[in-house]
Amino acid sequence: MPEATLVKYADLVADWLVEIGYTHCFFVAGGNIMHLLSSVRSRFECVPVVHETAAGIATEYFNQTADGAKAFALVTAGPGVTNILTAMAGAFLESREQLVIAGQVKSSDLAGPELRQRGIQEIDGVALAAPVALTALRIESPLAREEFCAAVEVEGRQGPVFLEFCLDAQAAPVDAAEPRFSARAPSRPPRDVAADDALAAASEQIAALMADCERPVWLVGGGVSRPVAAALHGRLGALGVPLLTTWNGADRIKSDNPYYFGRPNTWGQRSANMILQQADLLLALGSRLGLQQTGFNWQQFAPVARTVQVDIDRTELEKGHPQIDVALALDADRLLELLCDRKYESYESWVDYCREVRAALPLIEANSCGAGYVSPYEFYQRLSELSRDDDIFTVCSSGGANSVGMQIVEPVGSQILLADKGLASMGYGLSGAIGAAFAAPQRRVLLVEGDGGFAQHSQELATVAVNDLNVKIAVFDNGGYASIKMTQLNYFGGEYLGCDIASGLGFPNWEGLFAAYGIPSVTIDAEAFAAGGLAEALNLTGPIGIIVRVDPEQTYFPKISSRVTESGSMESNPLHLMTPELPDDLLARVGRYLPEL
Repeated sequence: MPEATLVKYADLVADWLVEIGYTHCFFVAGGNIMHLLSSVRSRFECVPVVHETAAGIATEYFNQTADGAKAFALVTAGPGVTNILTAMAGAFLESREQLVIAGQVKSSDLAGPELRQRGIQEIDGVALAAPVALTALRIESPLAREEFCAAVEVEGRQGPVFLEFCLDAQAAPVDAAEPRFSARAPSRPPRDVAADDALAAASEQIAALMADCERPVWLVGGGVSRPVAAALHGRLGALGVPLLTTWNGADRIKSDNPYYFGRPNTWGQRSANMILQQADLLLALGSRLGLQQTGFNWQQFAPVARTVQVDIDRTELEKGHPQIDVALALDADRLLELLCDRKYESYESWVDYCREVRAALPLIEANSCGAGYVSPYEFYQRLSELSRDDDIFTVCSSGGANSVGMQIVEPVGSQILLADKGLASMGYGLSGAIGAAFAAPQRRVLLVEGDGGFAQHSQELATVAVNDLNVKIAVFDNGGYASIKMTQLNYFGGEYLGCDIASGLGFPNWEGLFAAYGIPSVTIDAEAFAAGGLAEALNLTGPIGIIVRVDPEQTYFPKISSRVTESGSMESNPLHLMTPELPDDLLARVGRYLPEL
């Protein structure tokens, strides 16, 4: 074998990743990835983070934000794998692209099925990752190029790919000229004629349903990609059909579209919930219609509508809730393009009614907010007003800072709005903001996180500081886990435990924490907020911490309420009956087509 053609397998893998389109690597160094780390350092922009969970979240948000670039996460064996599982679970539930490459001990040191551990830090990463990965594969000896590329390049519904490289496989010398290592991956199969026919038939079927209805709405989900939604922006605005979005599709339809009517959800906008519940035809495009979207009382979701669900994953269409009249296992992007080529009936009287509902039910409703504190609703409203057309919002993934943001922020221009609602894990915000900042360094990232969630990954302020990222970090300082506290108040009579400082939960001095990382910070109470303190903070160059004083007793309305039944189970209201209840006269005006009125 000619010496000149011998290369380290890790080098070959890195070259393949470059060819696939990867540009960035978020990692935590470790001994069991030493060969991979040596290979990627000269081929990618490598970003060290403090904790592996942050590497996974940053990778997910990078891939959601970047235009023409991709990132992967690189972690070591053992704790590197266990730490990144939360991030993998989040990306799995959100159907988002995420490649995780992990190390493993030498193949000769693997414990096998009987022994718990042989190699140092050894744990079965494939077994751990498999439930939250599309592919989980251990590479004990060099894998052929075609097999490697097939594992990495996922077709259809996205999600994590987990590849675990044994240390000796990483270092193995291979002949780069050997056909199985040099042969390019086969080209993609030709266009599926059967799929084209199915899309055309679905377009005809939906057109017929549109011609036979009076009150249609299209619910655009995250399964519709941002590039396609952007390309169809003008055509969507000319269809004359009311448009709603899911949380994952929040930035697909911009708020300046004359037919945009908000985001329905269990924590959705009341007006959007009311409009969806009165539609006589619901077309859900690229949404799995999960329980957060339909409400736990899914039997009363879209109660007077024929519901058409378009999702690439047939299992989502067959899960049994909500009730679906027409289930289409198709690519939502391609179907939406066909639907936008059609002309539809005039629905102006329905559109006018939607506008009336939207005007009668403002986004900000009455909530308690003590003297000296900043209303989180008014904060988000002001943040939106001060935002630029190309800002990226990384709303945290649980609690009031999440639900308020998803109720209030209305994207414009090329703004991106990102959250992780499926897993709803605390601590997502900062790591996600880091990924977005690396993906779009020319844009400003606006992060809002609750103090409880922010404390869980505050160590990544080091990553923000050392890279001087343009991230504006707003922390809602309410001294605890507000949503947990509300649950303990509403269902357990205020028997608080581990939800605030008084019940044993500790927090740092936030100004001191930011200062420890060399990041400037400001504290905004009601007085500073009224005086324009938020605008001043946002205009500063580089990263900044914005500590927002929020009332620990702040209420969060509207919401879907649930009650404990005599049997101990939970019973929830349908989407149109949010708490607090509307006055009868207003409900009659905005609920004209509800079945019980």
